[in-house]
Order: sequence, then structure tokens, then C-alpha cells
Amino acid sequence: MNFHIMTLFPEMIEGAANTSILGRAIDKGLLSVNAVDIREYTANKHNRVDDYTYGGGAGMLMQAQPIYDCYMNLQPVREGRKVRTIYMTPQAKVFNQDMAREFAKEEDIVFLCGHYEGIDERVLEEIVTDYVSIGDYVLTGGELPALVCMDAIARMVPGVLGNEVSGETESFDDGLLEYPQYSRPEEWKGKRVPDVLLSGHHANIEKWRHEQSLCRTKERRPDLYEKYLATHEKL
Repeated sequence: MNFHIMTLFPEMIEGAANTSILGRAIDKGLLSVNAVDIREYTANKHNRVDDYTYGGGAGMLMQAQPIYDCYMNLQPVREGRKVRTIYMTPQAKVFNQDMAREFAKEEDIVFLCGHYEGIDERVLEEIVTDYVSIGDYVLTGGELPALVCMDAIARMVPGVLGNEVSGETESFDDGLLEYPQYSRPEEWKGKRVPDVLLSGHHANIEKWRHEQSLCRTKERRPDLYEKYLATHEKL
């Protein structure tokens, strides 16, 4: 999978992409991350990429021309390949695990990171295929949301996690939050690991984990719990 990030701050992307799971996946050749500076494509002699909005209003708006030229210069676009192009904006559906799994099927994904008061609508209409949010709040730019999505998508790419089971048993994969987990020692600060996890009885362990997932989801995310009940079981 190849990530292409159109941004005013490529160093933000590059710094994060070279660490942890993303960094190891890049080293293995499973992923590539191409952070492209939109400013390199401006026709303005002062390298400006923003201007005042028509109709007035506070703040500046990113212009269409440098973004479009940047996009058209991306390798998969030049080669005429179909490219999912994601604009990170709070005016969109909130990103979730199903979306991560869907995007992970793509060979190339482009992220467009906005700044200031946003981006000229005309270039969005021209190049964007998907509008994605990470929550109902406003950030300074789209780089952090893009990195959040990249991390979640990358985990769904075969080979990235190393242990494929890990990506299949995380929170949200079956509509429930993940069950509590424990490691050594068996007792810490007077708290013991639940006996069932020490029993070696796999059927009982799976039953306990499912029950714990139900309880945790009901307590922490009742919206997900009700959705799960409506589609899986009636209690």
C-alpha cells in the first residue's frame, strides 16, 4: 500500500511515519509514505497557497491551483490509476474500523490535509472521492487526522502487524469493545488474574472474553451495545 499525503507540513508526516509499526512496515516494503509539499506547486512568486474568501469572512482559504497541480503530479494519478482521495474534514462521516478495512484494500490512497479556513470547494469537487472526519471538533490542520487514519488502515494490511490474529481481535472488529487483558505476574498490588484465564480451558476462556466484551461495551459505549443487540442477539 502506498500513502500519498498532500500537505503544507510534510515534516509532520515524515516524523510520525518513520516510527513504530508504520516505520517497520515501511522498512519491510509493505508500505510507502510520500509526503508532498503543496507549496512546491504554487504559481505565486511568494509561495503563497492561500487567499481571501469571496463574500468575506474571517481567515484565509487554500487555493485550488497548487492543490490541483500537486495532485496531478502524483505518480498514480499521472499513470491514470484509480486513486481514493480522502479529504480530512470535520464535515464528514466519522472514521471507523469498517472504513479502515475498506481503505486497506486499495493500492494507493491520497490524503489531502487542509489548513486555515479550509480549501476552495472547486478543487475538492475535482479530486476528492471520500470525505472523512476523526471527530466532532476542529483541529489546526489535516495532518494529525491523516496520521490517525493511516495508522488504522496500515494495521489492516497483511503482514504489517506480524501476528495477523492481533488485527482480527481488536476493539470494534465484531461490534464490541475488546475484553480486559492481563500479563505476568499473576498477582499485582493484591489484584489477581481471573482464574479462568489460568485454566487452559479455551472454550471457557472464549466465553469469558465474550461476556467481558459485552459488559465493557454496555458500560462504556451503550450506543454500540444497543447496535450489537439489534443485530446479534436479544438478552
